[in-house]
Amino acid sequence: MKIGFIGLGNVGGKLAGSLIRNKFNLTIKDLDKKIEKSFVDKGANIANNAKELTESVDLIITCLPSPQICAEVMEAENGVINGLSKNKIWLEMSTTDENEVKRLGKLVSAKGATPLDGPVSGGCHRAATGNIAVFVGGEREAFEKILPVLTVMGRKVLHTGELGSASVLKVITNYLASTHLAALGEAWAVAKKSNLDLVKTYKGIAVSSGNSFVHETESQVILNGSYNINFTMGLVVKDTTLFDDLANKLNVHPEISPLVVKIFKDGQKKYGSRAWSSMIVKRMEDQNNTDFRADGFPSELVDNEPEKKGSEI
Repeated sequence: MKIGFIGLGNVGGKLAGSLIRNKFNLTIKDLDKKIEKSFVDKGANIANNAKELTESVDLIITCLPSPQICAEVMEAENGVINGLSKNKIWLEMSTTDENEVKRLGKLVSAKGATPLDGPVSGGCHRAATGNIAVFVGGEREAFEKILPVLTVMGRKVLHTGELGSASVLKVITNYLASTHLAALGEAWAVAKKSNLDLVKTYKGIAVSSGNSFVHETESQVILNGSYNINFTMGLVVKDTTLFDDLANKLNVHPEISPLVVKIFKDGQKKYGSRAWSSMIVKRMEDQNNTDFRADGFPSELVDNEPEKKGSEI
């Protein structure tokens, strides 16, 4: 199977890296020429535009920063849709809106190709080693056809149902992670002002009912002071807004969600869209004239689990 990958950013570059590392026939396209060259040096092919890439491969993967950018890549004159033909598969691995992936999915289907949405979850450090989780929505037959590709990019692969269902689940998981991250800022502020040993506090939370994946990972780079989680404030604002909009559309009447969106929009205003999302806790540091530093924590997370082929769960 020939694979095309469009979007080699913090997440996409790592997912595509797993494919090239495992000897898949890969053609790439990104706006950053230096990133493109790094993949070509590893054996990837390069396309002049998205249409040319699409015409030359069987599976087209997009992993882009926003639904708007994905729409541009898909619908441009030299975009993906104009390069599609029968039996090709489009896999949207961005975190996007359910309605948008369904809208683009209709355009893909009209070309005789099959649309799937396949967002990932579990942190950029796990994307780098192929140990991340992958959610996939869409036709089961197409899912099974690309499963050998999915199990190289991810350790645990879940078929979530119809097209768009994976995007909904991804938005839910990102909302939960963002909510816990905002709460961690307050928790660390209380711990610091109570004069607790922050190393022992980290360990205590990790073995308690208050533990979470977010604490185990992001608290480490918070305590280090780098905040480097390889995920930006702007992306969290996008994801939490997607969840809030969906909740309101479904008449859920969310109470916590609007506050989480407000907190991260304030963080984006203070520190910028490109600031690491873990810097949201700096709001609490600044308000309390303190910092949450402790010795012995890494500046960037590294996945030390051995790489192995994933499986469907």
